[in-house]
Amino acid sequence: MATDLSKVGERERLKARREPHWQRLRAGCFLGFRPSKRGGKGTWIARVYDEDSRKYRVKSLGDFGTLAGNAIFTAAKKEAEALAELVEAGGEIRAKVETVADACRAYARNRPEAEARFKRYVFDDPLGKLKLDKLRRRHVAEWRKRLEETPSLVSRNKNGEKRTRNRAPSTLNRDMAVLRAALAKVLSPGAPNSEAAWQEALKSVPNANGRRELYLDRSERRKLLKAVGEEALPFIHALCLLPIRPGAMAKLTVANFDKRTAELTIGNDKTGKPRRIQLPAEATKLFVAQTKDKLPGAPIFMRTNGKAWNKDTWKLPVAAAVKAAGLPSGSTAYTLRHSTITDLVSAGLPILTIAQISGTSVEMIERHYGHLASNAAVKALGELSL
Repeated sequence: MATDLSKVGERERLKARREPHWQRLRAGCFLGFRPSKRGGKGTWIARVYDEDSRKYRVKSLGDFGTLAGNAIFTAAKKEAEALAELVEAGGEIRAKVETVADACRAYARNRPEAEARFKRYVFDDPLGKLKLDKLRRRHVAEWRKRLEETPSLVSRNKNGEKRTRNRAPSTLNRDMAVLRAALAKVLSPGAPNSEAAWQEALKSVPNANGRRELYLDRSERRKLLKAVGEEALPFIHALCLLPIRPGAMAKLTVANFDKRTAELTIGNDKTGKPRRIQLPAEATKLFVAQTKDKLPGAPIFMRTNGKAWNKDTWKLPVAAAVKAAGLPSGSTAYTLRHSTITDLVSAGLPILTIAQISGTSVEMIERHYGHLASNAAVKALGELSL
């Protein structure tokens, strides 16, 4: 006998199980109900057949908790039929954003750096399970306190032991910034000084971002290249030539480089937005050599074992080369990016152009390197003397 989900009494008699109890609304369109094991109202699901892909599309509709029992079926049926019309018209099914975690997943789409932070600090946290309409300032403040008390992972040695340090204010600001941006997409700011003001608990720590003072000039970078091992040399050489984050450089594949036009597409970066840059002659020569006879999906900068570089494998050769070359202690692969950006700003290249090439914001360039631009302006003005 077919299930009649429109009757409250019949729904209440259904057994709780993972597979929903389905009711056919029309050809290719079904409405499902999954009773709650904890005595709640249960969850409604729509299932619609997509002729183009030849498979069913499924979407959770929620519990319609604000409606009376006899009105829930009508609302769920209406949403399922609207979904069917959308699928039949070739439209895209979007997940319903109900919880903080849902908002973060929606925001993190095409933003790998944000997704990585959410995986570490939101998805498995009590805050992630909280319904957006129940979110209050105290919930976010409690999450922030937990985050402040969570040590930052520094590195992992070969035996798997983790090394940590206290979370720096600048790191805390970056972690909060992505959550603030995700919530701002779906929530309006609450009234100031009220429990609804969720945004107040995510205010940045002031003056947390200090300038990166460690800089290697061109002669020091040449010393580094002479001291680094043969395996890491091409990778480190590329970091000396282009202001690209080490992680993004390591993820480049042969398909990202067009040797005909000397253009490089950087897709796996902090911002998540692909960008294309034109390479100068020396960098082009390096990339041509590193992509020769490799398949499109192969890493451009490949280790001897055929794998791509990562933060756990480039640290040791860089540290060894820094020591052997007598360079300032604390110099890292990221120091090279800071050094190349410093040179570009000092050379008077427009800040907007530098931001686009390096995959960051104009605000960040101005904050960390604005003093160099001012020095270049003074020098240029001085050359106007008669």
